[in-house]
Amino acid sequence: MKKVLYRLLIVIATIFTGILLVASVTYFGDESTGPVDDFFGKVTTGIRSIENKYILKKREKSRSLALDWFTEYRADKNKLVNTELLLLGAYDNLAVQNFEPIVAIEDSLNTVFPLVKIYTAWGSKREQRFPADEVNAISSLGSVPVITWEPWLNDFDKQALPGIPDSEFRDSDGLLAIARGVYDSYVDRWAQEAKDSGVLMFLRFAHEMNDPYRYPWGPQNNKPEEFIQAWRHVVSRFKDIGADNVIWVWSPHLAYGEFEAYYPGDEFVDWVGTGTLNYGTVAPWSQWWTFDEIFAKSYETFSEYGKPIMISEYGTLAVGGDRAKWYKESLSGFPEKFPLVKGLLFFHNSTDATTTYQVLNWSFKNDPEVSAAIRNVIGTW
Repeated sequence: MKKVLYRLLIVIATIFTGILLVASVTYFGDESTGPVDDFFGKVTTGIRSIENKYILKKREKSRSLALDWFTEYRADKNKLVNTELLLLGAYDNLAVQNFEPIVAIEDSLNTVFPLVKIYTAWGSKREQRFPADEVNAISSLGSVPVITWEPWLNDFDKQALPGIPDSEFRDSDGLLAIARGVYDSYVDRWAQEAKDSGVLMFLRFAHEMNDPYRYPWGPQNNKPEEFIQAWRHVVSRFKDIGADNVIWVWSPHLAYGEFEAYYPGDEFVDWVGTGTLNYGTVAPWSQWWTFDEIFAKSYETFSEYGKPIMISEYGTLAVGGDRAKWYKESLSGFPEKFPLVKGLLFFHNSTDATTTYQVLNWSFKNDPEVSAAIRNVIGTW
């Protein structure tokens, strides 16, 4: 009965906060700027903190015991940059208000993830600022955040960030504009808030920069050298501010090569990463590929950088083959076959609409056969 009342109070508080937010925007209109937004942001953060503590309390004993070995790593950047461990993690699109969906995946696999992944975009909206709520929640759960940070330049309000180009011109040479400091006020605020969090985190900035089709920061709008300039500039801004709790993950797309042309240099990169997703026969351009056919041919190339490797998006759809078999084959003997891979993150997105016109479902926690295949293999590691 106490648990029901507790959750009911949280729901009521959340609804009340929503009403206040709507009322404040209606009342203040365009005059509602930083202070008002920050106030209600803090209220929302407080409610999320209570909710996450509730989840943590339910799992505190089992999760803390399971991640006891990881405590020293998440407090020491050098240990994570030079780790000999293979760290599992996941992204779940339903983990918005809290990370209970991540806990549910862990339960289905009988494991606990040292890494938890989120996505966030550049822009002027409050949700495009440093994701303090999520970072603190992940840290409270005993894990390390992995943040994919996407430079969507068209999401900026020109009044909030004077000096930026008009929206129709921002994508063309957008990375060069970043390198020249046009977006420094945003970058610096993000870096300062990352530093202030005190949480060790991975930051996967401008991923798949060599893909000419998907993201505006790709080669259709930017030269490889402009990407390198932008990357070095952003990393340098963080270092100047003292945000040394960030581990930088450089993550090109496997299919488009030219890795060396986009590599920012050893001193600006801590980990190298890439996605390994099997789309099966969902689209005319795709077919059923095994994990080895997608990733193994590039493993040697990635190994040459001498950095830990992160497979930051790992998974398969069910269309066109045996999904349980795909996971079983890819995970069997994985630590021995790919010893430099130190991070493997499940892409558990049930409503992915970023690549095809249809919504794709990468989730597996409700598929007993797939969950059992993964659970049985990782249990032998």
